[in-house]
Amino acid sequence: MSQRGLYAITDSRLLADGKLLPYVEAALIGGARWLQYRDKSADAGKRLEEAGQLAALCRQHGCELIINDDLALAAELGVGLHLGQEDGSLREARQQLGPDALLGATCHASLQLAERALIDGASYIAFGRFFNSVTKPGAPAATPALLREARQQFAAPIVAIGGITLDNASTLLDAGVDYLAVINGLFGAPDAAAVQQRARQFSQLIHAS
Repeated sequence: MSQRGLYAITDSRLLADGKLLPYVEAALIGGARWLQYRDKSADAGKRLEEAGQLAALCRQHGCELIINDDLALAAELGVGLHLGQEDGSLREARQQLGPDALLGATCHASLQLAERALIDGASYIAFGRFFNSVTKPGAPAATPALLREARQQFAAPIVAIGGITLDNASTLLDAGVDYLAVINGLFGAPDAAAVQQRARQFSQLIHAS
């Protein structure tokens, strides 16, 4: 498992109108190591089709696919899963997906939630939000100081999410984060070529830190 990198997260609004596959492929070519498929729609058929296409792209580019909040879909495709605090049991997910699956947990700005997630079987812990986020507006709750504490306390990969851009990512990398989870800062681009360029810039920033 690559221990540092760009964690691209899809957004059905940003990637509507046929953008999902070309934009995701651009991000993978640019160096994204993990990809989270996040689609909150109730259309299970569409989600299975899109996730299956993304799984094929990820295999081709050596990227890990992680499904947001849908254990059945992750199990069907044999890929990873990310759960929020209200999204079901990590312990149950770990039992169903097996010991090697990539399993992530949203821990907001809480070291206690992170500790509990790791006990319950999470492979990585995600903290946020660090900056004002377009996807989830509201006041930032997590800080670089929290990341430094988490780095001292936990050996598992640490993910930062929430309003991350090329301009503000360095403070998080300096605090010891392993993966930058980016939505708008990556996919809110005018075209696939711009997505690829942003992914490459994020990847260079991460590996230079």
